[in-house]
Amino acid sequence: MAKKYSRRRSKTVLTFLLASIFAPILYYTDRRSGLTDSIPSSEFTEKDFSLVSLHDNAKLSVITQVISESTGAVHEPSHETYSESLTNTSTKSKVASDKLISQGEHKSRVLSATNEVSNLTNDSEKLQNKEHNIESNFGKDNKILQVVNGWSTANGFRENTAAENIKEIGSRKTETLIVQMNPENKHEKPSQEVNSRRSRPDKKGSIKTKTLPNSMVLRLRDQLVRAKVYVGLGSSRSHPTFIRELRGRIREIQRVLGDATRDSELPKNAYEKLKAVEQTLSKGKLIEDNCSAATKKLRAILHSTEEQLGVYKKQSTFLSQLTAKTMPKGLHCLPLRLTNEYYINGFDQKELTNQEKLEDNELNHYAIFSDNVLAAAVVVNSTVSHAKNPEKNVFHIVTDKLNYAAIKMWFISNPPGNATIQVTNIEDFKWLTSSYSPVLKQLKSKTMIEYYFKSHHADENLKYHNPKYLSILNHLRFYLPEIFPKLNKVLFLDDDVVVQKDLSALWKVDLKGKVIGVVETCGESFHRFDRYLNFSNPLISQNFDPHACGWAFGMNMFDLAEWRRQNITSVYHSWQNSNQERLLWKLGTLPVGLVTFWNRTVPLDHSWHLLGLGYNPNMNHKDIAQAAVIHFNGNLKPWLEIGLPEYRKYWSKYVDHDQVYLRECNLSP
Repeated sequence: MAKKYSRRRSKTVLTFLLASIFAPILYYTDRRSGLTDSIPSSEFTEKDFSLVSLHDNAKLSVITQVISESTGAVHEPSHETYSESLTNTSTKSKVASDKLISQGEHKSRVLSATNEVSNLTNDSEKLQNKEHNIESNFGKDNKILQVVNGWSTANGFRENTAAENIKEIGSRKTETLIVQMNPENKHEKPSQEVNSRRSRPDKKGSIKTKTLPNSMVLRLRDQLVRAKVYVGLGSSRSHPTFIRELRGRIREIQRVLGDATRDSELPKNAYEKLKAVEQTLSKGKLIEDNCSAATKKLRAILHSTEEQLGVYKKQSTFLSQLTAKTMPKGLHCLPLRLTNEYYINGFDQKELTNQEKLEDNELNHYAIFSDNVLAAAVVVNSTVSHAKNPEKNVFHIVTDKLNYAAIKMWFISNPPGNATIQVTNIEDFKWLTSSYSPVLKQLKSKTMIEYYFKSHHADENLKYHNPKYLSILNHLRFYLPEIFPKLNKVLFLDDDVVVQKDLSALWKVDLKGKVIGVVETCGESFHRFDRYLNFSNPLISQNFDPHACGWAFGMNMFDLAEWRRQNITSVYHSWQNSNQERLLWKLGTLPVGLVTFWNRTVPLDHSWHLLGLGYNPNMNHKDIAQAAVIHFNGNLKPWLEIGLPEYRKYWSKYVDHDQVYLRECNLSP
């Protein structure tokens, strides 16, 4: 009896002992499973990606199976439900993965994963279509919604409907699978489809997808650049089959792109070609995994492109300057034809009408210095056509000996209505000599001529080598009191302007004891004094403000009486003598005008004078229409072929193309 009792007691103790041993093991296993569920996928390292994917598969299959069994509307996806413990599953998947890699079956893994992603996406779309039926069938019983939403909330998803959550689960599953296929790129976005979208929830919590404009064109261009880089890599050249395929893809992409700038301009097969080149590039990635080689190649391409761009810019600048210097054939023909007509018909003895008005200070006098027949004609015609009292306008045109007969003949055959015209040859100014004018002496010097016509000054701006600066006509504006000794006020007009309104009000502007009325151009930083003058020279820095507003020649009202009183001509001569070595400014008339008329200017309203039509293609047409005078300053003159077409109409409408001399020289609009 005692032995029997002792044997029974031993069994009881042994049972409790076994329970105390295995209970912690079972409890620990259950706790580990729960902890694994709560760990976010982003915390796994590279070796744990297989574990995350298989665990998510198990979760997703369970959720989908519950919905399928309850409603019958959704079929179970073709995923295997893993019933083994997580530890065994992880070990098996790792061994299988190592085995696949060792056998070189990376491609089959990619295809398998792609099919899995496709099936999962299709199932998600079916769930979304059946969401309404699911919710109506369950009514008050929200068991499935609670299962899905409860699992989704625990894993970081939004509190959306069941179908939306499952679709978002599928989206994350897609990312997990793709990261699993490319573990070295685990920090990159899972696909280029994701790169071209931005998803954000609206106020109701639903997700809206926004596609970037013309994303297909951008992706095609990106892939084209990548393909060209792979072709140039040394490792790729050792695989001729891959190179042939890649070059074929490049030609296909180039044909698809063409000149397209928008997705709507692409052919229908653009997406297929994009996928084909991406697939080929994925092969290249297996061949070439050295990013440094690709980086070096891209840097070399960038450096070469920048050098080519610099060369093209210099060529473009040179050609534009050359075109601006040359005279078109028609404009060369016109003065020859007019000069011939002038002397054959004996007009050299004929004077223009209304010569008694030339020195009448009650009239409006205009000064135009030009060697371009057609340009001078447009200035006169546009001014007269908008004048309220054309008979009060007197135009004083000064030109060189070569064009004197042609310009005079033009206005004899084409008189500007009731306005008065005077054409003067600069050779008639006997007072204008090298001993009197420093600039004339400089322009005739050997060093100045070499500077303009020699091309070895690579460091200089080409615009400063324009031979127009050698013409004294460009500097006559500083001798207005000598040219018009009996006039008190003169409006100076460049020959590249067009007048669009009556200018008589300018003679009523009070210049307040100043010499010149100007339109300031300090709206931009490059129109300040430091843009034109050398402020490193103490003679400039001690006398002028580098941030002072610049202004423009082209349309300026001069008070000649005040000019004479302040002896401005001697100021001009002084500055010209100080700049013989071009140390204070480069060349041209504006810099010397800024220093000569410093503190002697009166600003006019900007609507009087609009600049930029000779270089700026982005002018506001409303501003052009409102301006009294528009100025084609720059190289793109309206009478040249390089002139901006959108502005040429403002100039050409004052040219009578039916005029016999223009037809004979083929000067058509």
